[in-house]
This record gives sequence, structure tokens and C-alpha cells, in this order.
Amino acid sequence: MVSVGFIHAQNTDAVVENIVKEATENSQLERLAHEMLDVIGPRLVGTPQMKQANDWAVAQYGEWDISARNEKWGEWRAWDRGITHIDMVHPRIQSLDGMQLAWSPSTGSKGVTAEVIILPTVKDSLEFNNWMKSVKGKFVMTSMYQTTGRPDYNWEEFATDESFENMKKERDSLSTEWYANLKRMGYNSRNINQALETVGAAGIITSYWSKAFGSNKIFSARTEKIPTVDIELEDYTMLYRLAKYGSKPRVKIVAESKDLGVATNYNTIAEIKGSEKPDEYVIMSAHFDSWDGGTGATDNGTGTLVMMEAMRILKKVYPNPKRTILVGHWGSEEQGLNGSRAFVEDHPEIVKNIQAVFNQDNGTGRVVNLSGAGFLHAYEYLSRWLEPVPNDISKHIETNFPGSPSGGGSDNASFLAAGAPSFNLSSLSWSYWNYTWHTNRDTYDKIVFDDVRSNAILTAILVYMACEDPNRASSEKIILPVNARTGEQRTWPEPRSPQRKGGLND
Repeated sequence: MVSVGFIHAQNTDAVVENIVKEATENSQLERLAHEMLDVIGPRLVGTPQMKQANDWAVAQYGEWDISARNEKWGEWRAWDRGITHIDMVHPRIQSLDGMQLAWSPSTGSKGVTAEVIILPTVKDSLEFNNWMKSVKGKFVMTSMYQTTGRPDYNWEEFATDESFENMKKERDSLSTEWYANLKRMGYNSRNINQALETVGAAGIITSYWSKAFGSNKIFSARTEKIPTVDIELEDYTMLYRLAKYGSKPRVKIVAESKDLGVATNYNTIAEIKGSEKPDEYVIMSAHFDSWDGGTGATDNGTGTLVMMEAMRILKKVYPNPKRTILVGHWGSEEQGLNGSRAFVEDHPEIVKNIQAVFNQDNGTGRVVNLSGAGFLHAYEYLSRWLEPVPNDISKHIETNFPGSPSGGGSDNASFLAAGAPSFNLSSLSWSYWNYTWHTNRDTYDKIVFDDVRSNAILTAILVYMACEDPNRASSEKIILPVNARTGEQRTWPEPRSPQRKGGLND
């Protein structure tokens, strides 16, 4: 790792100065974040909110006199989340914290009331199949019981060493037995819910704890006719204990949603045409879609904000770039980089003429790492482009040259697989993986606007420098090392086709 913090470039470039001035004195980040996250909300592929976000972005770019369009890349199951209410009605009354999973079937407005049961401990699949006869008309809890709702850092701070070790041993033992029991049943965590649906369960209750206070990961339902809800750890474990000790808890679930057929899905593309080399491209990249447990603030609202703000600033202070600047707001990244893979597949004429792609995805933090992504000469041009970045931003960034190519993870991988110089602006964690990544807590209040503003400045300067560079950025790749485990030569990632129809039976 080589620090670029030593760069103390005396910034005399008027464009760079104006980028910093505009970002600092006339930031639009808070307003954009409010409109995208509070007003539109989460942007799950196939939902009306995703299309609303596409149209909002096109209109916003239009207000800045930037050409923008929605470009179809595929179709997805169309679904609209409605109200979720989860109430325990026996042995006492309590409203529970939880929500239906994405694409969950609806209960209708009247809801479903039923007893809650837990999975049994069995010796084999025969015993489990006999137990399945008792499932009809009941809600079944299918997530493992958690011994503690405190994250490990909290235990490390306050527990004795002995107590912490005892907790971890108990947790590991329960986890080992949980998965062994599923195996004895003849199922796994991916297919148990469908099996319970086929024998008449009233619904499925899960709890995908994110190992952080109050945070659960919210993904998709695997049921076709009965509701699936996720209940936060605190209430889930209470229900579990009530069922285990024989209190026969009953819960009423109202999970309203609408199946809307098939939705056309889009990438939103914004463009400032190049004045000297219009057929060469510098691309700003961020996925627009999100899971919908929260509002998708740090995954990837903040990346979207960085690219929109950087584009706004560039249009104002650098309206005639030498190369064409594109912004790609990609759809369905969360289901496999589908939007960006479709763009790469549909636009070979652009991909072959890419000067650079700058992608930002992983949370609200300031950028702290920039890898050469396996391009042999990335050091030469990335270092050159970083040079005018203000020291208070560049001092936090470590570079890794030549680095290695990413096989997935975010949309930079789609371009990288096609051989285009593509770089991920990797940011500081801010407890992203536990607290906000795909969770019910990924909301506006988690944004650190000072860091996002720095990232917008960084991105705008990198794009400006890449546009101005008289030289074409080299896309020559390194020779990848031998895989120590297999003894085989590692190979560069290959382009993959997107899933153009998702969530559909046909």
C-alpha cells in the first residue's frame, strides 16, 4: 500500500478551485438526499418507486441543463410494498417491530391471526415429516434463536473475559446444532420456507439479525402464497421463548402488498458531450436501486448523490469537457449487477473507448482506498489525476498498484471484465456492514455529509483530469499470479450477461 498523502500539489488550476468552491458553497447534497430518500424512498427493482426515481433523476438533470435519459435494460416482477403491522395478541398484547420481506404475498387488509410455533429438534427427516402435519394454519419461526442482542464490541467493552468466552461458545454450539438439525430435517435455510408453505403454514416469521443493535437485513420472501415477515431480534427472541416454554403465542400479521405484473426496468444515463474527443468516455458509476428494509441511504443513495453532485458541478465549472462524460445510475445491482452488465453488453462502441470508470458504492464514508484494479500502468495515470486533489482529501487515500481485478461486488466489475479501466472509490466503513448494508436502518440520518461532499469533490476532479489528459489511459492488464490453493493460473474475470427477466415464472 502506497500512501498518496504526501501529495501537496499547489493547486493553481482554476477548474479545480472552482470545483471545490462550488461543492463547498453551493452544495445540493442535502436537498437531493431528502428528495430521493425521504420523498421517493427505497428503490427495489420492479417497484413503482424505482421508476419514480429514474424519472426524478432525469428531471433533475434537466434542471441543470444536462442531457439525460432512461434506457431500458430488462424486465422484473412488479411489486408494491404496502403496510405491515405485526401484533402479538396472546398471551398479552404487544405491537412487534418487523416488516414483510420484498415480494412477499399479501395477507389482505384484514390480515392473518395464528399461533406461532418453532422448528422442532429431530433425529431424522422421517420425524420431521411427521411433525409437518402439525404446521397447518400456524406461523412458523425459521431463523435461529440468538443468545444475545448485543454486538461483540459491546461484550468486549463490558464483559469479563470468561463471560465473553462463555457466550461465544454457547452461540457457536447453538449455531452448529441449528444447521445440523436442518440437515437432519432434509432441508436448508434456502428451501425450508417453501416446504412449510406446501403443508399449509399460515406464514413464515424470520429474523436475519445483522449483529448490530436494532439492525436486521431485509431481503426477499421465498414464499408464493403466504406472507413472510422479518421481526427484529428483540421481539423475535421473545416470541421464540414464549413458544418454546409452551405459552402458545398468537400473532396477527397484516402485510399488504400488490403484485403489479411485469415492470420495465431502466438505467438512468446523463451525458455532457466531449468537445475534442466526443467518442472517448469518462464514466461516473453508481447503482440506483436498493433493498427496501430502509431507504437505501448508504447503499447506494450516497454513491448516487456523489455522482449527481459531481455531474452538476462539472456542468457548471467545466461545461465543455474534452472527452464525453457519462453518469450511469444502474438498475438491479443488488440482484447481480444487472443494469451495468446490460449497459456493457448493449454498448460495445462505448466500452471500447472508455478512458476511465469511477464507481462508488460502499457507504457514506470518505474515500480511503483506490486500487489499480490489475491494470499494469494505472499508477502512472491515476497518480497524475490525483495530484491536484486537495490535501485534506487526498491525505486519507491509500493507493494499491497495480492491484487486482474485482470479479464482482459492485458495478465497476462489469466494466472491468470487459477490459475497460474501471476503479472503485472505496470508502471508510462507518460500521456499514453491520448497521446499514441491506438493513432496516439504512436511512437518511446515517449519511455523513462532510464525507459525501469530499467524495463529490474527489470524483469531479478525477473526472476532469481524466477528460483533460492528452493520453489515452492504458488498459494493459497484469499477468495474474498462480492460485496457491489450486496451483492454476488465475485468469481475468469474463463478462457476464445480465438477468434480463427477474422474479418471473416464465
